[in-house]
Amino acid sequence: MKTLHFYLARQVLASVMMTVAVFTFVLLLGNGLKEILPLLINRQVTFLAVIQGISLLIPWILLFALPMGMLTATLLVFGRFSADQELTAARASGISLVALVTPVLFLGILFSGLCGWINLQVAPECRVAYKHLLYEVATSNPAGMLRENQYNEFPGGLSVYVRKIKNNDLRDVKVYQVGESGNSIGLITAPTGKFLVRSNELVLTLFDATDTQVQGANVFPSVHFDSVDSTIAFGGSGAMARPTLSEMTFSQLHAQLKKLERSFSRAQMAGTNSPQDLRTELRQLAKIQSDITLPVRVHMHRQVAFSFACFGFTLIGIPLGIRAHRRETSLGVAMSLILVLVYYAFVILAQAWDTRAEFAPHLIVWIPNFIFQIIGGFLLWRANKGIS
Repeated sequence: MKTLHFYLARQVLASVMMTVAVFTFVLLLGNGLKEILPLLINRQVTFLAVIQGISLLIPWILLFALPMGMLTATLLVFGRFSADQELTAARASGISLVALVTPVLFLGILFSGLCGWINLQVAPECRVAYKHLLYEVATSNPAGMLRENQYNEFPGGLSVYVRKIKNNDLRDVKVYQVGESGNSIGLITAPTGKFLVRSNELVLTLFDATDTQVQGANVFPSVHFDSVDSTIAFGGSGAMARPTLSEMTFSQLHAQLKKLERSFSRAQMAGTNSPQDLRTELRQLAKIQSDITLPVRVHMHRQVAFSFACFGFTLIGIPLGIRAHRRETSLGVAMSLILVLVYYAFVILAQAWDTRAEFAPHLIVWIPNFIFQIIGGFLLWRANKGIS
């Protein structure tokens, strides 16, 4: 039994190392280096800086490459194991499938723990370090730091959301700012706007804007402006000290969530015996709170849910590899890609709905884990019983 365990564990580890290396290389070329390679071609960074940037991107890429590699490895190893009649020989010796795959399941748990450590701590820190590496180049073009369909974090507690950017025109803009003490909150919304790059400043001009302000327990009535300017200044080594939500560690996300909840709770408690018009403002404030805090919750749940992907992929990859009964590498890779697309489709859906509280996007990220583990456990039970 120990010989079989060692044989399977060695085969899976070798396949994982190979597939993770391939997936990491492909993801780096396809997505990870799209920012830094053009800078090297234009001679804006040195070759040493590119190597440093690649080393900082690898932990971020491993979050996706490790689960994909573990799934592909189990499909390939157990497909060959079944096709070569080794599984039949093991069963003829009285060895159950569950006892046979125990070390592989243990490897899946170990890799899930490794993914958890990378996901919750290492990858966000490396992503921030990568961002600092490119900061000097980025400040020469501040408009490049404004991206569509996401909350763009800027110095001074400022967050800007833009649904559409075309040339210098903006559509559906939200400018949200929390004071350093957490006692003041401001939200400016506008259907249209423009931006202008001026030296190390990014100037946003918003048209037909509505400004809602909260200070301590005081909620001020919304104010309408035909146009309002918001200036974002860049410069200095501390300008990029505050990471975006996707670049925060789990502890930073938790602290951010608590800060936002404390800021809103003061104003809500003050409105218990307030006039009707102020109650309306408080209801608007509650909606703002949901829009702001929900993305933080989604990122927190996503980080933890990602950590279990390796185990879920291992659990479903073993019986699928046995049922495929093939030695071909291409089939295993194809099955792996299909399952990965299904898994990450739920994650993409949750991120697309991270401002839609009615869909509970923070729970959607857990659905693929439950689906893969339940189906994988059921298929493994059937395979162990010899049910085709």
